Amino acid sequence: DILKDQWSPALTIKTALLSLQALLCSPEPGDPQDAEVAKMYMKDRENFNSTAKFWTETYAKELNQEDAISRVCDMGFDRNSGKKALEKHNWDETAAVNELLGGL
Repeated sequence: DILKDQWSPALTIKTALLSLQALLCSPEPGDPQDAEVAKMYMKDRENFNSTAKFWTETYAKELNQEDAISRVCDMGFDRNSGKKALEKHNWDETAAVNELLGGL
């Protein structure tokens, strides 16, 4: 398993991606990359599914830029300034608001 025990800096990106693809196509909870996640998967599937859903919704969904602009505007900033700050900070709302507040 090159992602776990057989890692070497000489491996190519292609080899690493093929190994990752194989892992995602055929997960092995008995020989996991993350023992805690595998334990939850095997013993508490409902909690596992809920956690996976949360992580997916939080980190794997396309950013809704209009929602981000609206949230920044709801804090009292004008739309144009809010949009520019969000674009500058790759749609990171916290960084954009910090800039709008003068770097506080």
